[in-house]
Amino acid sequence: MIVWLIAACEIGFWVLLALGLAVRYLLRWRRTSVVLLLCEPVLELVLFVVTAVDLRNGAEPGWEHGLAALYIGYTVAFGHYTIRWLDGHAAHRLGGAPPPPRPPRYGRARALHEAKLWLRALFGAAVALALLQCAVWYVGDSGDVSSLRLFQGTALRVVGIYGLIALSYTVWPRKAPAGAGTEEDAPGEDRTPSTSTGSR
Repeated sequence: MIVWLIAACEIGFWVLLALGLAVRYLLRWRRTSVVLLLCEPVLELVLFVVTAVDLRNGAEPGWEHGLAALYIGYTVAFGHYTIRWLDGHAAHRLGGAPPPPRPPRYGRARALHEAKLWLRALFGAAVALALLQCAVWYVGDSGDVSSLRLFQGTALRVVGIYGLIALSYTVWPRKAPAGAGTEEDAPGEDRTPSTSTGSR
């Protein structure tokens, strides 16, 4: 059941996102779009509650509970970033706003961009590790928590991979081609497109 709920939450995330952006830029109902987008965290809350209830009812801790924790951690860390990124493109294509800035590709600006992504991954892993550890404490010595420990290791490995990628851009920065200029602007995630839309 947990696996199906994770799939339903993922589908629900994209459906709510598509609906929110559609009513914002096609129907010009800004307030309605905000309500739809604010429903996104409810999906993670439902998944968390159902997972906790499943364990409370005596379910043996399994990989699906670990996967649920990783999914919640990922959406907490990257969900808002994804929404803002897609909002920028929707504002450009549907609302007549200027094109959203692209992530920098060279030099210090790219290294900073990768470092911010690593911090997001670190935050998501911290959320997942905390949820997994709470599950371990809850189960205690009465059940097998090896699968939960395994996913804790997975979360740490993901952070390590992100860290190595970010470090590589710092140690070996990509140089801009001759005549391309420098990129010192902050990454696109720090900017929010401004659009003139109606409200409902």
